[in-house]
Formats: sequence, C-alpha cells, structure tokens
Amino acid sequence: MPVNLSMPIASELRPIAGIRIGTAEAGIKKPGRKDLTLFVLDEGAAVASVFTRNRFCAAPVQVAREHLENGSAIRALVVNTGNANAGTGAEGLARARRTCTTAARLLGIDAQQVLPYSTGVIMEPLPVERIEAGLPEALAHAAADQWSVAAQAIMTTDTVPKAFSSEVQLGSAKVCITGISKGAGMIRPNMATMLGFLATDACVAPALLPDLVRRLADQSFNRITIDGDTSTNDCFTFVATQRAGNAEVTSLDSAQGQALLAALADVARLLAQAIVRDGEGATKFITVRVEGGASGDECRKVAYAIAHSPLVKTAFFASDPNLGRILAAVGYAGIEDLDQTLIDLYLDDVLVAQRGGRNPDYREEDGQRVMQQQEITVRVLLGRGSAQDQVWTCDLSHDYVSINADYRS
Repeated sequence: MPVNLSMPIASELRPIAGIRIGTAEAGIKKPGRKDLTLFVLDEGAAVASVFTRNRFCAAPVQVAREHLENGSAIRALVVNTGNANAGTGAEGLARARRTCTTAARLLGIDAQQVLPYSTGVIMEPLPVERIEAGLPEALAHAAADQWSVAAQAIMTTDTVPKAFSSEVQLGSAKVCITGISKGAGMIRPNMATMLGFLATDACVAPALLPDLVRRLADQSFNRITIDGDTSTNDCFTFVATQRAGNAEVTSLDSAQGQALLAALADVARLLAQAIVRDGEGATKFITVRVEGGASGDECRKVAYAIAHSPLVKTAFFASDPNLGRILAAVGYAGIEDLDQTLIDLYLDDVLVAQRGGRNPDYREEDGQRVMQQQEITVRVLLGRGSAQDQVWTCDLSHDYVSINADYRS
C-alpha cells in the first residue's frame, strides 16, 4: 500500500488549454489495460525535457533528444508502457522512429514533431505494430479532461496513479498547472523520474523552457531515490501551451517568473514524492535532510548515502533504531575532511547523536517510536558551513524483493 497517497480525483485535475489526451488498450504487455497514451499539442506550444544520464539510454530517449535538439515544434507525445525499448540496438531506434512516423501521419504533422516515450521491460523488441494499431483509438478518444486516465495508462508497477493540479494568478490571468508521473522502482533519477509530464497554459518565452525544466527537476525528481538504480528511460517533459492570456513571462527572476516557478515546483515535488510514497513495497516515507554543509553538493552526497543504504532502509522497515548505520553512511559519503566530532543526528525531534557520539539523554524507545511512524525525518548536522539540502526516500521491505523477482512474469 502506498504511504499516505490517495487516488487522484479526476474532477480536480484541471484541463490545460491547448492539450488533448487520448488512451488506448494496445495489448503491449498485458491484455485488458490501457497502455498507450497520446498527447496532442496545439500549434504554438513550447516543450522542453530532461532525460536520464544513464549512458545505456533507451531508443525513445535517443529519438526524443534528437527531435528536440533539431528545434522541431513539438506537437505530440506518444507514451507506451509494458516495454522499455531499451537495449534493443538499431532495431529499437527504427521502431521508436516508426512510432513517431505513424503518429505524425495521423495528425498531419512531421515525424520530428513527435516525442516517443517507453517504459517497461528492458531488452525486449518494442511491439510497434500494436502501437500503430492503437494510435487511431487513442486519437479518437483525445480530450482535454483525460489527465486522470492518462495517469493510469502510464503506470507499470505503480499501485496508484499520480496526478496533481494547481492554479496561480499571474497579473490578471489565472494560470492552470497539471502534471502526472509514474514510477515505483528502479528510481534514482539523476535528472528526473521514470516518466513525468507537467503542463501549464501560461505564456512563457520558449527560450526559458530548457532552464525552467532543469530547475524543476533539480527541486523535485532529482531529490528522490527508492533503490539507487538510474533507469534507462527516465524523462521529465514540460509543456507551456501559451493559452492563459497572461503577459509573457520573459525572465524567471521577475516577480511573475518567480510566482510561476514556485507554483510549478510545488506540483513537481508532489509528483516526485508520490513516486517515493508508492515505492515498490514501501511502508514509510523518509525525508533525509542534511544541514551545515560546506556546499550543497556535499549535503546531497551525505543525504544520498543515507537514502541508498540497504542497511539503513531495512532498519527503517523493521522500526529497528540501529542508528549507527546512519552515522556509518555519513562517514562513507565521500567528504574527505569530515570531522565526526561536529556531527549531530536527529530523528524528527529526537536528538540521537551529539558531537559524533550517542546523546547521553537518548533513549532507544524514543528512536523506535519515531521509526514506527509512516513519515519520518532524518536530520544530520555536519557543522561545516551553512549549506543544506534534502532527498526523499522510502524503506526497503520483503515486498520489494518479491515484486522485482516476479517483474517479468
């Protein structure tokens, strides 16, 4: 069961003017489920993406990068689940391009105006014929209010669809924001998540979008980990349809730019945290906050060392306050001149370790009380400076092993 994560309410997800979404049952992996999603973007929409840093990246990632780098005016996104089209060589690239060509023919646009996305099993040929057969149905059902259906259609091992909406006032215009994401395992994005899509009807200078999408990823999807594995298919795409009627945002440092960035970042964080809350086998949602670092980079190193540690994560699953495991992770995070006598460790408000040693007033039952909660904050004070950062993770349970042992069956 996901940790404090509810099903999205379809009526609360705001349509984004300039985007229609359709889904279909293409039978890519399993019959009887929606596994193909088509986003149709009106002319004038601006699009930017960030992709996995895994050098063994999937064919759709390579093709999508190519289309964006060519400066194509993107008009459609095609998303399939059930097959990652990764580790498939030249034939995988050909099948990803064929997906784009088919969608383009249906929409009367150029193939380079289509971005392909795939998620699922690696090293299996993409059943492109099934995608081609399903695209007309997806287009026939395309409508502005299908965000909730799309959130379900992009799921793989997720147990709950992930979708959030918001509004922000920019001058006299009300701007809408809606996003969906998927992912539950193979999550240490190193840029974004397995798949994430965030859209707004705001008028934003297209030149701002590459920087904007990177900032959003760094504040959200680049701060999560479930198992430390960076996927071959990670992608986070941002769309601004330019339909809200606000004065165009031409600087992210302006008042309107800051207001829009804050509203977008709130939704992006919810989408990223939802992935952790729905982590495979997760029973606890854990915030790891590191303060007092010499730089943000070393704070992140320490936070990820803690969040990736199987020993730490299994201790949280068992509610076992074996908290020396956390201090050990701090020590091997890679800070060469770390002074352990300056380190404090908290679980929520419980001071566990002070100046590198056990707090004389710490009682194990206090640590266990915190570890039994569904939501926990680990706070480490390094005593080296004023920098701070945080990541979000979950525990590691028996179910994680079972889910991944059975994934291909």
